Amino acid sequence: MLFSRRPNDDDTVVAMLASAIRRDISFGALRPDEKLKIEALRQRYGGSNHSMRETLRMLVSEGMVEATNQRGFRVTSATEDDLADILMMRLEVEKLALSRALTEGGVEWEAAVIATHHRMTRSEAQVQGDPNDATALDWDEACRAYVLALVSACGSPRLIGMVARFYDQSRRFRLARLREGRIDFAARKMRHEHLKTALMDRDSATALACLEEDTRADLRG
Repeated sequence: MLFSRRPNDDDTVVAMLASAIRRDISFGALRPDEKLKIEALRQRYGGSNHSMRETLRMLVSEGMVEATNQRGFRVTSATEDDLADILMMRLEVEKLALSRALTEGGVEWEAAVIATHHRMTRSEAQVQGDPNDATALDWDEACRAYVLALVSACGSPRLIGMVARFYDQSRRFRLARLREGRIDFAARKMRHEHLKTALMDRDSATALACLEEDTRADLRG
């Protein structure tokens, strides 16, 4: 295909570095507004100067990191205004993507939603029984996989990419709520059961309302 290229080793290294830094931003190991110096990051995560700069540029495009004029990079801020803006964008793109998936999705889509819902349910039981960084990460990854499964049949890779981007920007807020014990897992379970029923019934209005309710509760309580 015109303009296509094959992934190379540099792409793999950048993806691995981005995953590690993204995780540490989400868990608060790298704090909001913290300066990100190339050499310090290399000592902590590995990689070359080039791969680390490419990694930071990728995270800038995702909204996790900000580039400052003549001053390098820093972790994006995490204020109440940031949360409100991210929540607004998540609702806009996820509802659009889900409405399209409800129209376009077939049996394979339904199966993927049910499978990821099951994994998320199991991870929620684990994080409640033994809350630590490992179970929290598994829970958060399972929740992310579920959200992406919901929209996977929308027919637009760019729209799916936007869903993933804004979900990733919201992770540190929901993980902070998890650490603080401010997530009502019983209420979450009920919301997800209602959403799953609406999806299987192809009840678009109810499904979109359930999605909005769950997303708001996830980030705001």
